[in-house]
Amino acid sequence: MPEHFRALIVILVLAGVVFAMARRPAADLIPDRDFTRRRNLWFALTLLAFFSHSFWIYAGVAAIVLTVARKRERNPVALFFFLLFLMPPATVEIPGFGVINYFFGLNHVRLLALCVLLPAFFALRRRADTVPFGRTWPDRLLAANILLTSLLYLRETTVTDTLRQTLYLFIEVFLPYYVASRALRNLSDFKDALFGFVLAAMLLSLIGLFEYTRNWLLYSALNGALGVPWEMSGYLTRGGSLRASVTTGQAIALGFVISVAIGFYLYLQEEVRSKLQRSLGALLLAGGLFAPLSRGPWIGTAVMIVAFISTGRKAFKRLMLLGAAGMLALPLLAVVPGGQKVLDLLPFIGTVEVENITYRQQLIDNAVIVIQRNPWLGSFDYRSTPEMQSLIQGQGIIDIVNTYIGVALSVGLIGLALFVMFFVCVLHGIRKGMRSFPNKENEARRLGRALLATLAGILITIVTVSSITVIPVVYWSVAGLGVAYAQMARRLRQTSPAVTASAHLQLR
Repeated sequence: MPEHFRALIVILVLAGVVFAMARRPAADLIPDRDFTRRRNLWFALTLLAFFSHSFWIYAGVAAIVLTVARKRERNPVALFFFLLFLMPPATVEIPGFGVINYFFGLNHVRLLALCVLLPAFFALRRRADTVPFGRTWPDRLLAANILLTSLLYLRETTVTDTLRQTLYLFIEVFLPYYVASRALRNLSDFKDALFGFVLAAMLLSLIGLFEYTRNWLLYSALNGALGVPWEMSGYLTRGGSLRASVTTGQAIALGFVISVAIGFYLYLQEEVRSKLQRSLGALLLAGGLFAPLSRGPWIGTAVMIVAFISTGRKAFKRLMLLGAAGMLALPLLAVVPGGQKVLDLLPFIGTVEVENITYRQQLIDNAVIVIQRNPWLGSFDYRSTPEMQSLIQGQGIIDIVNTYIGVALSVGLIGLALFVMFFVCVLHGIRKGMRSFPNKENEARRLGRALLATLAGILITIVTVSSITVIPVVYWSVAGLGVAYAQMARRLRQTSPAVTASAHLQLR
């Protein structure tokens, strides 16, 4: 039996376990018919991917299936999140048939955005109650960022390729942000969307744990079966153990996705009635976070938890308890079986691959020198500079493992300022929106706390990783969620006190 069919059997069994576990808690969050329909769609598209033996067959049939499914879907963001990690985002070029080299590159993420988010974009634009794009500061900063990046492509490539790269920015940056920021209008919408992401992450978590324990990347043979080679994906180890990656292609990308899901779970878990199911969900996500053995997402998750606690009731007491638990856990790990291995993997205190931390420090030092030569708009050939060439690793690549450094090198300090200011404005909007709900136990305020904590953790995590595979799609989408939350709170502030009280009840 071919490897990808053997992998499919394992994937279906593991997915069946997750869906069976999730059904009862899902009933506390979304209608059962939505859960059933999306679950069946996930199985159908997964089977299609493994049996099609051609990416073009998969893309053609999947486009039809997604078009039909979208018409029955009330929440496009939830559907997009749930299917975002269904298969690896390896890219295939649509041939130009002698007119041009190729039209554009297509992968699962772009196909999903075109079939789900693009129709939602047009539908939202037609709605009279949709806030026009450009009305908020995050909109303006994002538009300026996209425009600057598109114009700077002209200095390094042709007009045709610049148009192609601009299309990618529209599909992977603008569409996720716009639809997420406009489609979600009340708490039930947010719960639906966040649960879609968390459930997808739980699937990744259990499959990732299997990959880690069995030393087998289950999706590695799928790209070959589809005729889509992907150099991004491969077997990586740390401390003698395989680093799981599942469909994300890179271990740190998997860790990033699970970390974001944990941030969302901080909000969702309170809506699940069964304490046992809440605990099982948390354990599964924690296992999924460990399986990639990526330390950056561990730090980001810690920031999320601290930020979430800090904005809630009895923050000081709970932070002290959290700190005490952490201090007690370290000596305990030193004596329990397997604990020393975990300690060796921890950032800053561990001994495994400490050269990675040294490399990141060298990257910052060398990048500063390169940025100083073209500080405002960066340069397209920064990788060819002596400082960058000195960072070539064993694989023959220069790994820009810092999103902020990558932005500054390619589009300069102006581009970096637009990038940072965009997220600062989103954070400010979430924080301002939280003030509309003075009661710290209010569900809407708890949602704001989770979004604020998640985005803060993301901004810390991307210090340790470049914007590869699904990472940028996720952080632009989360930013859109933050803007949607701010808009929801603003609508409440604009109503009279009596209407506001009624709206608080309707939000639930």
